[in-house]
Amino acid sequence: MRQSRPFATHIESSYQAFMISLRDVTLARGAKRLFEGASLAFFPGQRIGVVGPNGSGKSSFFAMLLGQLHPDRGDLDIPAAFAVEHVAQETPGVAQAAIEYVLDGDLELRLAEREMTEAEAAHGDDADSTAAGERIAHAHERYTELGGWEARSRAATLLAGLGVQSSDHDRAVAELSGGMRMRLNLARALMRRSDVLLLDEPTNHLDLDAVFWLEEWLVGYKGTLFLVSHDREFLDATANNILHFDHGKLRLYRGTYTQFEIQLSSALEQQQSVHDAQTRRVAELQQFIDRFRAKATKARQAQSRLKALERMELIAPAHVDSPFRFRFREFPGSPDPVLALDNISVGYGNTPVLTGIKLEIRNGARLGILGRNGAGKSTLVKMLAGMLPELSGTRVDGRNLRIGYFAQHQVDAIDSEASPLLQIQRRDRNAREQVLRDFLGGFGFVGDMALEPARDFSGGERARLALALLVWDRPNLLLLDEPTNHLDIDMREALAEALQEYEGALILVSHDRHLLRTCADELCLVRNGQVEAFEGDLDDYRDTLARDKSGRNSTSGASRKDERKREAAERQSRANERKPLGKKLERLEVELKKLHDAQKIIASKLADDAFYSGAPASEVALALKEQTRLAREVERCESEWLELTEALEKLDSDARIN
Repeated sequence: MRQSRPFATHIESSYQAFMISLRDVTLARGAKRLFEGASLAFFPGQRIGVVGPNGSGKSSFFAMLLGQLHPDRGDLDIPAAFAVEHVAQETPGVAQAAIEYVLDGDLELRLAEREMTEAEAAHGDDADSTAAGERIAHAHERYTELGGWEARSRAATLLAGLGVQSSDHDRAVAELSGGMRMRLNLARALMRRSDVLLLDEPTNHLDLDAVFWLEEWLVGYKGTLFLVSHDREFLDATANNILHFDHGKLRLYRGTYTQFEIQLSSALEQQQSVHDAQTRRVAELQQFIDRFRAKATKARQAQSRLKALERMELIAPAHVDSPFRFRFREFPGSPDPVLALDNISVGYGNTPVLTGIKLEIRNGARLGILGRNGAGKSTLVKMLAGMLPELSGTRVDGRNLRIGYFAQHQVDAIDSEASPLLQIQRRDRNAREQVLRDFLGGFGFVGDMALEPARDFSGGERARLALALLVWDRPNLLLLDEPTNHLDIDMREALAEALQEYEGALILVSHDRHLLRTCADELCLVRNGQVEAFEGDLDDYRDTLARDKSGRNSTSGASRKDERKREAAERQSRANERKPLGKKLERLEVELKKLHDAQKIIASKLADDAFYSGAPASEVALALKEQTRLAREVERCESEWLELTEALEKLDSDARIN
């Protein structure tokens, strides 16, 4: 599948002709300086994860790359021939079919299609015209070159991969939901031929299946990718560099997000902040465990804290300096089982979506829900929350059941005219104001922000407020449907920590694998109208999806173990092959920079008329000779750079094929 305009078409004689460069760039919005003194270079094939706190300037950086904003100081150079594409935030409610809307993303193809139609119409008006015949031939050749005959299949593949059912491909855009329209915009952006692709939280409206598919697509992208995401595993799978917005500075790190965090964590450890915070955390948990492990009335709570202690190694220490810190409040008690379902059917109207549900949720259960888009995950959670009545079957709620339900409609239902403090005071008239303000501070609502109306809050801030209200209510059954949408990485880490210490029952739907891995003990799969236990982990689930797509039968446990060993050996072999190539590529990039700097100096000297009149002829001859030598060296280095890049791309391509 052709994903982007071939990188080779833009290679010119200069190494700098196919890179994006920032030289001493400063960008501000109003009185706020977002970053300053940024000097960076980005190359084709780089997939850059863009991370930093909300409000640090990531969206403004994208606007600058799109030409919508201009640096306040310094220079931004993007080759004029480069096509820079992004995902539109709005989708017009048009009557056009969804697949046609996506095909419109390929502007070159649509132009070629129009030219072919016009050429054929002109030929019909003048059947004897040789020129008209040649025009048709050229139009067909261009259309074929752009992959026009396969374009509809390519668009359908994009839509299917992003979770748009084939039955929706020919539906009018206006008939689709807001989330589905966002998928169309993403598919449209991927359909375009681009040299630079800007993606801002592309997984927000995707389920886990679509996230897996998008990862594979992005790894195969040949241009320069800038990706804003708060999903650490998605960043690990897709990014090979991390651009960090760090207190007004832009810092570029080589490697995955996890490798970036290790470097950041190392810096924090030098200040002792990580060590001290982690030590205090472990001591608190261990003290609770030691006190109550032997007491029957507290055994379950002690076991929960023990699991939290064991899981702490999965919580990134780089987020110890996070502004968010909260924990779920203790609740009076919890029934066991919390909730029991026997042969339940649930749906809309008289049409069942799920049937035969048999599920017993015990106190302290931690269940992650998996399933494709449209399989019924949200329907299941709505029914558990009591928002959707059962069509048949028996439901038994435990005594004193207190359900806490988080979904997108809770975020949308935030009172925009009320402050965070007022909204939580409405829930507890007896609580002291300072207690409430301290509590809200753990969610980032500090100082005057706790008193401001929510109408100007961002999506992330509204989501944090909805979570705060939920936590204050002290539920003993927690139902979370995609709770991380709009939350940045620091807040996701704070939520993961709080959920690990939460002692009630937890039902979690999320495309954030890190949250699922750290907070769910069991997995449940929703498919084909049924709800069933899934024996395996998230890696097994991904393998199951791949086998389903290829039509292969599932492998046995023993063969799966052998397969993992083989895959690990292959990964190590590829890593061993990549390492020397990567080091040589780094050396070449340094050498090329030195050569280009030397070329600038010699070119400046030779451009000065005074040099020819004031310097001896021998010195002028040496300068001209040096200019020729530098040009040859640049040509040699560029040739080697391209060969190494192609070799690395081939290794990656072979890895994807295998």
